[in-house]
Amino acid sequence: MKLKPKITIADHFAQMSDPRIDRTKLHKLIDILTIAICAVICGADSWVAIELYGCTKYEWLKTFLELPNGIPSHDTFARVFAQLNPQQFQECFLNWIKTIHNKTAGEVVAIDGKTLCGSHDTRIEQSAIQIVSAWATTNKLVLGQVKVDSKSNEITAIPELIKVLELNGCIVTIDAIGCQKEIVKLITQQNADYVITLKKNQGNLYESVEELFKLGISTSFQEFQHSTYKTEEQGHGRYEIRHYVMLTGIQARLDPDSVWSNFNSIGMVESVRQIDGKTTVETRYFISSLEDNAKQFANSVRSHWGIENSLHWVLDVALKEDDCRIRKDNAPQNFAVMRQIAVNLLGKEKRVKRGIKNKQFLAAMDNNYLEKVLALA
Repeated sequence: MKLKPKITIADHFAQMSDPRIDRTKLHKLIDILTIAICAVICGADSWVAIELYGCTKYEWLKTFLELPNGIPSHDTFARVFAQLNPQQFQECFLNWIKTIHNKTAGEVVAIDGKTLCGSHDTRIEQSAIQIVSAWATTNKLVLGQVKVDSKSNEITAIPELIKVLELNGCIVTIDAIGCQKEIVKLITQQNADYVITLKKNQGNLYESVEELFKLGISTSFQEFQHSTYKTEEQGHGRYEIRHYVMLTGIQARLDPDSVWSNFNSIGMVESVRQIDGKTTVETRYFISSLEDNAKQFANSVRSHWGIENSLHWVLDVALKEDDCRIRKDNAPQNFAVMRQIAVNLLGKEKRVKRGIKNKQFLAAMDNNYLEKVLALA
């Protein structure tokens, strides 16, 4: 079933299996999903708010939904989303993303985890849920997400996320927890590059990289194929210089047995900050498949933080994700998908030059604007 022209939620989620038994199906599943997604785009952050949105917008919703028994109650929304298969919901989300994401050559895809702070429940000893997301930093889109198993960590979730993404031609950035041989292998198998943070818990590799840079610095890098890049930033009482150095052709020295896939270079970022007259120096190291391009390496490192500033910050501040108390069964994970749908659609809408919070407010007031937002799907 197609919705009103240009509103295609039904097309993207029509394949969802209905978890309810037949005698309890007073409302069509696609109606429940459509109302919930529209409500979250407009700022709803609870089942009660979603029901209230549906009741308020009943006449408009009725123009393209069947609504055989009116607007579902908040209890119905809660029960359905608690039972919905999160993997299938995620698959529908991924298929939808493929219809609107035009990959940019060399686009940086940042992968990072976030805790849904409000999802913990001390009464039943339920820990807060962790979600690992992939963020296209140029197009500013969530490309996918995977829930971290409660008995594991991001190391097991990241490979599952990589497997469902289309990364050909992209540069994948991950912090130190992603510095794993299997993760690197999965990235390169998709014909993608990587820039991954290296920390001291990598033991011998970290020490070897650090020693190699020290040797290079002491000899002005005369023995190494290298490239450099420098940035300067100033503002709000802060002055920062970042020196980027990339050493290429180091696999024979650091990985003679080729246990790391496409291990072509190592990178160093030295940040010198001056704040209120105090100077601090921080040095970070990276492993990468990129070759001899410090500027590209620098852009990859800097772009990675876009997932914090453009996604996690928006989820917390505009969509109040950390304050959400939805906790039961699959509901937290499924609600997280709806938030990311909202981030993608509202971020992709460029005609209104306002932040996402104000765009949500406008979408809630103006059905025509909401239709324009939904038409981007």
